[in-house]
Amino acid sequence: MNEIRLSQRLQSVADFVSKGARVADIGSDHAYLPAYLVQEGTIDFAVAGEVVEGPFNIAKNHINDINLHNKIDVRLANGLAAIEKDDQIDNIVIAGMGGILISEILGADIKKLKQVKRLILQPNNHEDTLRQWLDNQGFKIVDEKILLEAGKFYEIIVAESTDCFTENSVSTDGRLSVKELIFGPKLLLEKSDIFCKKWEKERDTLNKILKRLPEEQVIKRVELQEQKQKIEEILK
Repeated sequence: MNEIRLSQRLQSVADFVSKGARVADIGSDHAYLPAYLVQEGTIDFAVAGEVVEGPFNIAKNHINDINLHNKIDVRLANGLAAIEKDDQIDNIVIAGMGGILISEILGADIKKLKQVKRLILQPNNHEDTLRQWLDNQGFKIVDEKILLEAGKFYEIIVAESTDCFTENSVSTDGRLSVKELIFGPKLLLEKSDIFCKKWEKERDTLNKILKRLPEEQVIKRVELQEQKQKIEEILK
């Protein structure tokens, strides 16, 4: 059997999967992640969901080629529709998509999250929107990681269900502050070198925009200055 080697980003995602979990990898991309987890003995069962037929066929062929079809079920389905009740999924992975899209995928079939213990999410952008969605729905962010790979920053958000989980209405009692939504509650505590590099780069980008922005665009300038101030406060 060919040994699966993951990118730094996917390896970091894999490290958050619970030992013995039953995993659904939504948007699985060749099913590398579930195949790796099975080969490592971390899990015994996974669903790999793909919404487009081309990637679905590639993932299915890959799983057949490495003879893991009895442990990984590749399914053609939209989002959480790939999950069936009998799967008893308790860990869901969604990686490599925008934060808004991840929120929409989770929200479109939210009843399926009731029995899920852990969400491992790696948004490519709009991390604050995703954190807000999780907070509103009663999920607690239990861990986060930021990494730099091939010149791009990635954030991983690990959330677990709580007694406050709601499948019918959005909670108005947000537990995360604005600062925590933007920068990440766990990432703020650690303030790693990579975290600081990301936000130093973002601050520098804002400075460049402000230099080019006409003075007449008062509202936009105020908005950017406020963003810059938030960054400078956490970099102190």
